[in-house]
This record gives sequence, structure tokens and C-alpha cells, in this order.
Amino acid sequence: MIINDPFILCPETPNFPFYLVYTIAMQEDIIIQISNRLKDIRKEKNITLQELAELAGVTKSMLSQVENSRSVPSLSVLLNLIKALDIDLNEFFKNITLLPASKVVVKKQKDYQSFEKENAEGFHYQRIFATTVNDYHIDFVLLRLEANARRPMVVTNALEFKYVIQGKICYTIGDRDYILEKGDSMFFDANEIHNPASIGEEDALLLVVYFFTDRKL
Repeated sequence: MIINDPFILCPETPNFPFYLVYTIAMQEDIIIQISNRLKDIRKEKNITLQELAELAGVTKSMLSQVENSRSVPSLSVLLNLIKALDIDLNEFFKNITLLPASKVVVKKQKDYQSFEKENAEGFHYQRIFATTVNDYHIDFVLLRLEANARRPMVVTNALEFKYVIQGKICYTIGDRDYILEKGDSMFFDANEIHNPASIGEEDALLLVVYFFTDRKL
């Protein structure tokens, strides 16, 4: 998302600082705060993903990605979502805070962001940290896989690194299976159809690093 003037004001709410929206492209923490805000308000209003997607004129899949901080909505999409939630812009952004820039970032375990993906039973995600380096958005995630976890094969517009912290998994990429145990790792182009399965006696725990080249919707 690119906004040329970071101090454009919203014509409908003259006191609303649009520089905050502009800053989304600069601070990953802002993206996560907005994603959580969208999801919290939607749930408070008892609106389903499908219902909000239809009201805002976007797909259910796109909305799910936005709520899970996997994609950055364009300005028009973000405004349509807020409008569909029937909430004032100032009210929506009142608790969104800008964090000071720092060369050192410490994230406590209690602050990890839990999220889920659609049609993925037994897949439990926690976002540790997200940042942008050059043209890549990098997402550090913990994934816990239950023994009976299941989902359809998926394609992700990213490169992925996996490190097995606990358990044993079978990772299917394309038409090949790869067995990974504690301490093993792999790196692959996730544009190839893929899916992991826990095949050990305990839940599997993986560190996953996503390298996205484009998250804009």
C-alpha cells in the first residue's frame, strides 16, 4: 500500500489522521493491531467471516488473511471493512498505538499472537514476530500440529523455512514426502502444493519462517 501524502485527512471525518494508515506499511505491529481490531469487532457484533466479506465486497479468503495479519489490505479495502462493521473511523483507531523505532525487539511469550486458518483442524499457530526487510515480509510463527491434524493441501505465495522443535512429521510437497524429526529443517518454495502431518506419538512443534514478496490486497 502506498499513500503519497502521509498527512491526508479523511473527508468524512476531518480530524482522523490518515498518516496512521500510511504507517501500516512501516510498522508490522500496526498491521497486527488493526487485524486484531477487525476480528474483535466482527466477533462482538456476531458477524461471520462470510457475512462481513459480502458486506465489504471482498472474498472470505481475503478477509481471513487480513484478520490473521497474513495480508495487508489496500486503503479502499480497509475502509470498506470498517464501514461494513458500522463503526466510526476515530472509534476504530482510538487504541491503535505507534511504537517507537528500535534496533532491538524483545517479544515475551505472553505477547505471541495466536491465530488459526480456515479448514485446518489441529493446526495451532502463534505469531512470534513479523517484519519487512527490503522486498520481503518475514513472518516468524510457531506451529503446533496435533496427531490427528488435517487440512486440504495448500499453496502459499511465499518461501518457507521449517525447523522441527518437537515430534516427527511427514511433509508432503508436490508428489514427494519428506520425513522430519526433532532438529531437522527444510526450506522450500511454498507456491508448490504442500501439507504437513504429525506422525509421532506426541504433538509436533515447528518454527516456521515465511518470506512473502507481496502481501497487498
